[in-house]
This record gives sequence, C-alpha cells and structure tokens, in this order.
Amino acid sequence: MNTKYIFVTGGVASSLGKGIIAASLAKLLQARGLRVTIQKFDPYLNIDPGTLNPYEHGECYVTEDGAETDLDLGHYERFLGVYTSQANNVTTGRIYNTVITKEREGAYLGKTVQIVPHITDEIKRRMLLLGQTGDYDVIITEVGGTVGDMESQPFVEAMRQLQWEMPEEDFLSIHLTLIPYLKAAKELKTKPTQHSVQELQSQGVHPDIIVCRTEKELTPELRRKIALFCNVKPGHVIQSMDAWSIYQVPFNMEAEHLDEMVVNKLEIPDLPVPDLSKLKSFLEKLAHPESEVNIALVGKYVELQDAYKSIQESFVHAGAANCCKVNVITVQADHITPENVSEKLSRADGILVAPGFGARGLEGKICAVRHARENKIPFFGICLGMQMAVVEFSRNVLGWADAASTEEKPDTKHPVIDLMEEQKKTTRKGGTMRLGAYPCKVQKGTLASQIYGRQMISERHRHRYELNNLYADELQAAGLHVSGINPQSRLAEIVEIPEHPFFIATQFHPELKSTPEHPQPIFVHFVKAALNHKSNKKS
Repeated sequence: MNTKYIFVTGGVASSLGKGIIAASLAKLLQARGLRVTIQKFDPYLNIDPGTLNPYEHGECYVTEDGAETDLDLGHYERFLGVYTSQANNVTTGRIYNTVITKEREGAYLGKTVQIVPHITDEIKRRMLLLGQTGDYDVIITEVGGTVGDMESQPFVEAMRQLQWEMPEEDFLSIHLTLIPYLKAAKELKTKPTQHSVQELQSQGVHPDIIVCRTEKELTPELRRKIALFCNVKPGHVIQSMDAWSIYQVPFNMEAEHLDEMVVNKLEIPDLPVPDLSKLKSFLEKLAHPESEVNIALVGKYVELQDAYKSIQESFVHAGAANCCKVNVITVQADHITPENVSEKLSRADGILVAPGFGARGLEGKICAVRHARENKIPFFGICLGMQMAVVEFSRNVLGWADAASTEEKPDTKHPVIDLMEEQKKTTRKGGTMRLGAYPCKVQKGTLASQIYGRQMISERHRHRYELNNLYADELQAAGLHVSGINPQSRLAEIVEIPEHPFFIATQFHPELKSTPEHPQPIFVHFVKAALNHKSNKKS
C-alpha cells in the first residue's frame, strides 16, 4: 500500500482546533491498526518557536531529539503515544532558510529563485519526507493559520500541486471551519464556511471533507446546504461540537464516521473497527472522580492557558490515575510577596512552580517555594522551579542571603545556579540550549526512586542554567539532596528534601512525556501527596 497523505486546513477563524481534529483522526486510524504520524506546517518566519515568548504562541514543546516545536506536537504525542521529531514541525522560516542557503551555495546557479517552484518544491519535499521512511501508512499534515492569509498561500499552493501529482486515492483534504450561531437571529449561519471553502477552491484545493465547529447541532438540511454550495459529497459535512474533554473528540469524530469516510476515500481495505478501550477507560475515570484537589501553578505566563499546556494536561492524566479531579489554580508569580504569599496560596493542597526564563517573577517563585517548604505543603518544581528551590534553600536554610542564579544576578557571591559551561561561549539564542532527551541516574532509597521504580530514566530538557556543583555538598549536608544526576556530565537533574512530606524538583521537563494511557509518574505521586495533605488538614 502506498503511503496515504491527509491535509487539514482551517478557515473563518483561528483556534478552531485543527490540531485536535488531526490528532483525533490519527487516533482513530491508529486504533484501526494503521501506522500514523502527524506533522505541523506553521506559516511564521521564525525558524522554530524556541525564541518566541509564550504569550505570542503558547508553550514551546520539545521532542525527544531536541526540536523546539509548536504545542500541537504535544497533542499529537499525547493522543498517539508516538514520539515526534524535528521533521514533524516545519515553519516558513525553515523553508526559506533552506532555499536561501542552497541559493548561496550555488544549487540554483543561473536560475531565478522564486516562490514557485523553489519554495513550493521545498514545502512539498518536507511534506513527503516522513512518508519516504517506510515507517508510516498515513501521514496527516496540519497546515497552520487560516485559508486566505497571505502567509499560508505557499503551503496551499504546495497542496494543490500534490493533489494534482498524486493518485486520487493517496490524497485527502479536510477543511475545518466555523458555523457561527447568531443569538439575536437564533440561527446557525453557513455563509462564512461557504466563503472559506470558495477561497480554498479558488487556490486550486478541493476539500473532500468539511468539519464544522459549531455550538449547536447541525440539522440534516444545513449539512446538505453546505455540501451543495461547497461542492463536496453529501454526507461529507460533519460537525465538531465543543467537547467536555479534548480526549472525547475521537469518539465524537467516530460517531460522525470521519475515519470511515477517510479509509473509503483512500481505498484502505479490510480494517477492523477502532479499538479505543484504553482511552475510554481513561475518560470514565476522568468523568467520575471520587475526590478533588487544588494545585497552585505559580508561573510567569498564567494569563494564557496554552503557555503551560503540557503541565495542565499532565494534571488531567494524573488526576484520572488518582480517580481525582485536579483544580489547577494559576497564580501570577509577579503578584506574590512575603506579605501576601499565605493568602495567595491559601487554597493550595499542592504547589507547582513552573518553568520560565528571565528575572521577572523570580522573587515571587522563591516566596512560593519557601511557603511550601516551611508549611509542609507538597511541592513540585520544574526547570526554573527547581532552580528557585535551590536559591530559596540556599538563602533561608544555609543563610546565604545573596544566593541567586547568575541569570538574575551575574555578580552574586553565591552563584548556586549558573550558566552551563558549554553555554558560556554561545551567542546565538535559537536552538542552542540543552534540548531533548538525556539520561538520568536515580539514587536508591530516594523519593525519586520510589516514584520511578527504576534507577535509569530518560527525560527531556530545555535550559541553559544548572545547579552549580561547587555547592552540591553543602546543600546536601543541610538537607537538600541531589537524587538524580546525568551520568555523563554529572549535572544535577533532581533535588528533594527527605525531611519534607513531598518536596521534589527537576531540571528536566517531565510534563512533556505524559499521556492519558501512561501518566507521568511524578505528577501522579504529586497529586496523591496533595490528596493526602488535604485529608490530613481535615483531620
């Protein structure tokens, strides 16, 4: 069987959920026994999201091989349980960078380099790359942005060419659009969808299936109307209503027969019905919690929910594993002071100090760590959260009042957090951090070893600063233990306080590997500790 290619575009408005639709379809096809992966093409000129502020583009997701990617790749991995890579996220910036580099090297000598064919040829090459490995039966490509945007035109043109070049049974186009409900008229309006599809068709791409985001049920009459005016087959207009959980969407799409339409159009015979039993079991636990717990997420970008998307999802997974509803209370680190920290965190059964970069909000994070440590509240720090846990302990237990990270105070006399040695010569910002999966050796008899149940683990990283090993012995003697180290570099990966009911912090990002079917163990144990703390408060 030839590799099959599915393209997902969006129209009318952004943030309709192309990534969730793509991931849900991939989950259904995977559950039928097909080997599936998803890739995202983003229209912005950055080489990758690594230098973008989270307020600009949400979380920067990091893959096993160290790619800094769009947050949708997190959805892909969580739904499929399959790792993505550098090849799964491509930006306009990367496309242009490749073409211009080749031009400077003389690859197009004598030719005028143009959008068509040079840019579109490079887009097509990237779109087909994963399918040439032989590892996948189906490649789903999500095209970022909205049809009609200037930035998306080269990608749509590349799709047009592929639709023309490929056998009809190897290419399928899905267009996700919006059917707005006008409350005053009490009507669903199809005109925006008609215009969006007309725009796509005017660029030469003809959608096979139209998925309509809607607040209200689409009547059979409305579906027929959309099919007629958008020139798709009757029955190939389906609805995607708001779901109570993103993990419900695959079931909603199955009820709309999306996967059935796809396998029929792509002429993939003899497939079993989807087996979604594990996901169904997870959803049942999620829908019927036996208890609930409040976790304070202390961060710098809490106004945008997508800034900590993987952390939020990890709490969903860990909550289901504990048959518990996790209420994540976001707290802006900037707003925490020694005077108000007790009030700000009064509802918290557990405190997570989130990752981030820069000096803003550090003192608030340090206050949150101290509150958790001194009041025996379960604590979990990630990346910058671990670094601030080390700074807090150094200041308030060891008495080094000026202890700091050199990111904040380059001239501190106690640089307990310092720039990694190999980073000191780096001047470029993009793609130069410690990125991707690295091994960690967990010490026996520690909280970390109880959590993981094994001595060697692998987790993903995204940082430049590390615990300064010159201070490790003094921290250990005072009660802050390094319980996980990288075997090659000897860098600290995990710290904990054995005398505390639950105090652990990691330099790596454990949230990046959590899935509904395999929840990340630190999150699972952290939620359990928060439940115990809540129970002890009542008694």
